Amino acid sequence: MAQFTRIEVAQAMKDTGMVPLFFSTDVNLSKNILKACYDGGARLMEFTARGDFAHEIFAELTKYAIKELPGMIMGVGSVTDAPAASLYMQLGANFIVTPVLREDIAVVCNRRKVLWSPGCGTLTEIARAEELGCEIVKLFPADLYGAEFIKNIKGPQPWTSIMPTGGVDPSAESLKSWFQAGATCVGIGSQLISKEIIATKNYAELTKRVKEVIEIISKLK
Repeated sequence: MAQFTRIEVAQAMKDTGMVPLFFSTDVNLSKNILKACYDGGARLMEFTARGDFAHEIFAELTKYAIKELPGMIMGVGSVTDAPAASLYMQLGANFIVTPVLREDIAVVCNRRKVLWSPGCGTLTEIARAEELGCEIVKLFPADLYGAEFIKNIKGPQPWTSIMPTGGVDPSAESLKSWFQAGATCVGIGSQLISKEIIATKNYAELTKRVKEVIEIISKLK
């Protein structure tokens, strides 16, 4: 069961401006990555459930977060159907992120009042997602559309909240372009939690990177 309401999750996304994305089959490594992000100031984590038995890893991470990392909001990404969304919500997911707009996922998430963020790429998809109760739409893959896409969407729909994900660079220049265009927050995966950091287990470097990104975003918002 979710520990945070969908309004609390949406507010945390707006306040911190960033959602780190990560997946590993190694429980201990995953806990260390999660803690490093937490120590850097991140208060959300999207566990991109892309491997076998991913739900088992997520369950352990959620228990760890509840016990050791107060205020850490655990969510799951790469969810492609309603049964998977229901499973992860049973395991404590506070938000569900999907690569595409799926109305069956909207129904099960809304039933439990859990925030869901569907991947959209057109104004029609975004409008439909909002009709289905979506608080923050995921623009995916963000690098395909660019920051100008968000600016153009916010013109006729200034109420729309968008989280670009996929190809977002954690550099000051890139972040500036997204937030000045009107992004509510950004999702960042391998460009933040790099293969090098994972291979060397340089958690201190990850904490530093997360802190730097959040500081940049705070000055832009």
